Amino acid sequence: MLGYMLNRLLILLLAYAYPAYECFKNVEKNKPDLELLRFWCQYWILIAAMTVWDPFGDSIIGWLPMYSEAKLVFCGTKYVYDTFLKPYITKHEAEIDRTLSELKTRAGDSASLYLSRVMSYAQTRAFDILQIVMSQSIQRPPQAAAAAPAPAAQAAPAAASAESEDAGGARNRLKKTGGAGAAR
Repeated sequence: MLGYMLNRLLILLLAYAYPAYECFKNVEKNKPDLELLRFWCQYWILIAAMTVWDPFGDSIIGWLPMYSEAKLVFCGTKYVYDTFLKPYITKHEAEIDRTLSELKTRAGDSASLYLSRVMSYAQTRAFDILQIVMSQSIQRPPQAAAAAPAPAAQAAPAAASAESEDAGGARNRLKKTGGAGAAR
């Protein structure tokens, strides 16, 4: 476990952080060194190829001893770029460009279609909400007119309740004093 963590730390520092810093320094110069810039571009192309290969390579040959260390050494070799990557990419460059162009077009079409569907859905839902709000606002005035007498109707039972409490209280007083109500 410690070996794996140390290896990951070395890869992060030596394969990503240091090259990124060196590339930054070269790009930000007033007059970048073209050979150095070419070297770092080749390096990042190699890193991209390894990143694409990594999920497959790890599952197929990741069990080999020193596989991770070999990947670290592999990152720094110009030989791999000149021998394998450059010839392959040069040979298939037109096909790769055509495929990328088709994918960009398809992605743009898909995004446009998706956006139009989302906008149509949103518009439909907005109109539905607007119709619900409008139907409720049209129905409210009759309810408000019917609701106005309701407080008076509620006040009448409350007054009757208060009167019955007063009558009940009078009966209780009569019972205690032995008045006419107590004889019944």
